[in-house]
Amino acid sequence: MRILFIAAVIAFLAACTARTEDAPPVIVPNGPGEPAATMAPGDVGTDRWVAPSEADLEYVASMIAHHAQALDMSKLAPERAAHETVKGLASRIHDTQGPEIAAMEQWQRQFAEKAPAHGHSGTLPQVDHKSMPGMATDEQLAALKAARGADFDRLFLRLMIAHHEGALKMAVDLLSTGTDVRVEEMANDVVASQSDEIARMKAITIP
Repeated sequence: MRILFIAAVIAFLAACTARTEDAPPVIVPNGPGEPAATMAPGDVGTDRWVAPSEADLEYVASMIAHHAQALDMSKLAPERAAHETVKGLASRIHDTQGPEIAAMEQWQRQFAEKAPAHGHSGTLPQVDHKSMPGMATDEQLAALKAARGADFDRLFLRLMIAHHEGALKMAVDLLSTGTDVRVEEMANDVVASQSDEIARMKAITIP
């Protein structure tokens, strides 16, 4: 709702030709239980920077690593999978999560560039990859690399469903704790795309 509210305000102000100096401030809702923020009408839609929360920073750093493992797993499918639907899903995961990593890395670069000018260090959090939900272990990845045919298909689906379910948990947690609008949009994209892919993977039957 907050994203839709801000978008509506921006569209309204873009169409308005009147002076805004004497206009009342725009109310910008924050997270549940948090007081609303105010923004001058002239600042709406501008690049006025607000520092992201620690939850935003940790989510982006963690999800980049989480996506990277999904890419590593999906790259194995063309030569090892037997089921064409598995190959197609792996290709879709690769084609979707690669650009998502690029978008998150761009967000990180913008944070690092803007932070020093606003009194922040710009330091990105260090994440414990093994503690993230849904991540495959080294042993599981080795087994996936060694598998072929139907054995690969079954193991790939089992590991990738767990991987996606972990990503959903991370995204839902962010949506209840984060404050940055762009990060919330990225988390919503994860929820939408990976929920659909989980349903597709669960529907596949490997003989």
